[in-house]
Amino acid sequence: MTRPVINVAAVSYLNTIPFLYGLRHSEELPAEFVLSPPSGCTAAFDRREADIALVPVGGLPLVKDPDFDIVTSWCIGADGPVRTVVMTSDAPLKAIKRVWLDGDSHTSANLARLLAARYWKIAPEWADLRDYSRLEKPGEGDAFVLIGDKVFDSEGRFANTWDLAGEWVEYSKLPFVFAVWVARRSVPAETIAALESALTLGMERVYESILESPYADRPYAYEYLTRNIDYFFDEQKRRALGRFGDELPGAILRANPG
Repeated sequence: MTRPVINVAAVSYLNTIPFLYGLRHSEELPAEFVLSPPSGCTAAFDRREADIALVPVGGLPLVKDPDFDIVTSWCIGADGPVRTVVMTSDAPLKAIKRVWLDGDSHTSANLARLLAARYWKIAPEWADLRDYSRLEKPGEGDAFVLIGDKVFDSEGRFANTWDLAGEWVEYSKLPFVFAVWVARRSVPAETIAALESALTLGMERVYESILESPYADRPYAYEYLTRNIDYFFDEQKRRALGRFGDELPGAILRANPG
């Protein structure tokens, strides 16, 4: 019996390479992918272009139809510096006047705003970063929140860099969760079980997943995936997810793992 193909939305960054490997090699879960930056995963799930998605936690409140659950024991998280979600500037923290927010991620923008208000005690102007050439000629007091693979290209460019996951851990004494797997409640239980198995397969073969990816020639890839990213969605991360939601005005984050 041929299994139905299910549409899966996932982030097209290095940190999802093990997940994508597991899904592509799964014999139980035939899948077609909608690959995009984090904000695109939220939009694809919201538009019902995917029944399963890796959605950034800052995007969960933006999904109009609440008929979904967080599923699987896997996520994109960190229990210390994550390296690929940063604020960077030539100015010291207290001299930052304007923060340009990477439009690829609502989660990172919200995290930066939360840290500014609750931890750093600064009140900069906030602006959307749509033209990345602005990085070449920053204004006085400018800072930039950058995420994903573009951070690797900007490392060392500015005098100061604050790793947002590391700053959150210092502030909250909890890990941080960037994205979780969600599925519509109409998705059969056996499909969710197959998803769990596929993701587990990928996590057991991190090295192989890199070799099959466009990152095979990146010397930092294995260390990043095994040291900077913490994929297990455990009780501490559930607590962190709830804490993040509680501290964001108006945010409603579902912490039920399903």
